[in-house]
Amino acid sequence: MKPQSYAQTAEPSAPARYKGWIVAGKLAITLLTLGLLWHSVVADAATAAAWRGLLTRTLSGQGRGPVLAALLLMPLNWGLEAWKWWRLARHLEPVSFRRSFRAVLVGLTLGFVTPNRVGDYAGRIMELKSRRLDALGAVFLGRYCQLVATVAAGTVGLLYFLLRFYLPGYPAAQLGVVALTVVLNAAVLLPLYHSELLVAAVQAVKPLRRFSRFLTIMPTYPARILTDALLISGLRYAVFCAQFGLLLLAYGVQASAGPATAAIAGTFLLKSLVPSLNALADVGVRELSATHLFGLLGEPVLPVLSASLSLWVLNIAVPSAIGLVFVLRLKVLRKRKQSRPEAAEAV
Repeated sequence: MKPQSYAQTAEPSAPARYKGWIVAGKLAITLLTLGLLWHSVVADAATAAAWRGLLTRTLSGQGRGPVLAALLLMPLNWGLEAWKWWRLARHLEPVSFRRSFRAVLVGLTLGFVTPNRVGDYAGRIMELKSRRLDALGAVFLGRYCQLVATVAAGTVGLLYFLLRFYLPGYPAAQLGVVALTVVLNAAVLLPLYHSELLVAAVQAVKPLRRFSRFLTIMPTYPARILTDALLISGLRYAVFCAQFGLLLLAYGVQASAGPATAAIAGTFLLKSLVPSLNALADVGVRELSATHLFGLLGEPVLPVLSASLSLWVLNIAVPSAIGLVFVLRLKVLRKRKQSRPEAAEAV
């Protein structure tokens, strides 16, 4: 069988009247990102103190090993996210892993300054050469896979706290929350492999109905790609937890591994359930959740707060600053590509 050709016509330059707006937009994003980074890492007293503590422990040797290990896991964390996006994007058009990694960093930077990180969608689809509207559904699938992993681990973590601290001596209630945990996880996992349910749910809500046409690509994904994306999401979640655990160790938190893992999983779940105005709003949600759950384990607030803020700096602030380099080189306008309406997955 003759191999599919993906030859595309040359891309013309964007009209001059648009280029000025594009340059202005890139500069505005750059200045806004730098301003938010300054406010969050330097001007904000709590984050600045955590960052100084992180540097002190790294340079002085106190907690150096765990901090450096958490830092080294940062590229692995976003590399796994790029791998997941590469796996999903290949269903739309041939794309290299390098371009996928760049798309993830651009999306992270744009998501840093937009409500509920919607800029992450824009950053990734603008790195594609064709089928950009279909890419909205692909980005949603990737985020949904990460949500499934977060819910699976987070519900088990919160279940530990419910059974130990809130429902001891109530066997019927304990059985009920265990059953509810199983049902909730099944309810979250099912739409991943039957995404037509998600499309139907969006169509059923009138204010969201106009977005349903962007999600119609989701049911075309075969189960093997979805399973790969889900497994990669699980690996990335494990890296997140390992980074948080290492930073907690560096700041002197002494909780046992099992309860600490449950607290970390519960923290990530509670953070993911609360919509945010931008990446800075995530900080407060995560800190509140972490200090409460670790407080139940008898851990002091300050080390937990410092570890949580440092995790945000390592995984969000630093990569967002790196992504600015690619935002300034981003091609916003592209000519519509002459390709088949349905691109087969590149093998």
